[in-house]
Amino acid sequence: MTPFEMNNQTDVTEFIFLGFSNHPKLQGLFFLVFLIIYLTTLLGNMFIMTATRISLALHTPMYYFLSNLSFLDICYTSTTIPVMLVNFFREKKTISYEGCLSQIFFLVTCAGTECVLLAAMAYDRYVAICHPLQYPVLMSVKVCVFLVSGSWLCGLVNSVTHTVLAATLTLCGPNQISHFLCDIPLLLKLSCSDTSLNDSMLHVASATIGLSPCLFTGVIPSAQGRSKAFSTCASHLTVVVIFFGTANFNYDRTNIGYNLDMDILVSVFFCVITPMFNPIIYSLRNKEVKGALRKLARELVNNLTLFICRILRNWFEWC
Repeated sequence: MTPFEMNNQTDVTEFIFLGFSNHPKLQGLFFLVFLIIYLTTLLGNMFIMTATRISLALHTPMYYFLSNLSFLDICYTSTTIPVMLVNFFREKKTISYEGCLSQIFFLVTCAGTECVLLAAMAYDRYVAICHPLQYPVLMSVKVCVFLVSGSWLCGLVNSVTHTVLAATLTLCGPNQISHFLCDIPLLLKLSCSDTSLNDSMLHVASATIGLSPCLFTGVIPSAQGRSKAFSTCASHLTVVVIFFGTANFNYDRTNIGYNLDMDILVSVFFCVITPMFNPIIYSLRNKEVKGALRKLARELVNNLTLFICRILRNWFEWC
């Protein structure tokens, strides 16, 4: 770095989001669409969590992982969508430097944890298909808790590593982020220091954490076993393909030509659409989940009806 470049560096204290700035007249529509998506994500994943807790038929390792995935998806979307919804009504869409690093930390934590948790779910299906007689032992309660805890630990370690590396970057002006969120590849584009270590860590994380769920399907020994895996795990494989296809594209393209609308579309699928679709995908082909959700919906309707009746009765008595 030359002395002239060092003198031209500025201390970045905040960032300006340019995401969706190409369509200023559609801000209200974007707000409505993303609000509906966010509420659908919250409602769908909360239904899954509640159904797996109250239904005895869903007290199995697979649904234990699914309920943790639902909780993770709620955390995942809550790191980005609320900030984005507020910014739709702000003329200057800013975030502080510390706020940006915080968003990166929580975003990468949730993304990394989801990667490893999906790998744990793949391992669960691998054991169920290849070792059905040993399944109760290999997937005991302790093992399930260990796998979920390990998923969060891997996500945290991965996130701390990337966040610390991002915090050491020397950032130069302008302080504009052509996106609706803070993410590592976006900060690398604003850096005027060496980013080779950051790039290498992104590729390592994509190759290890990012591809981990694909391993257990590949190691199923027989063609018949693989056929059974694809037929019984279609919903899980669908989630894996959508999530990791967009995730690896998102983090493996720091040197590829930039297009604002394309980058935003990929990130919307990665951060917004996938968490909304997960409950739908896992419910469509699963009779147990659909049955538990119907039962939960009936109980909610009955309780709501009783509540309204009590209110009306008390109101009439008061009158």
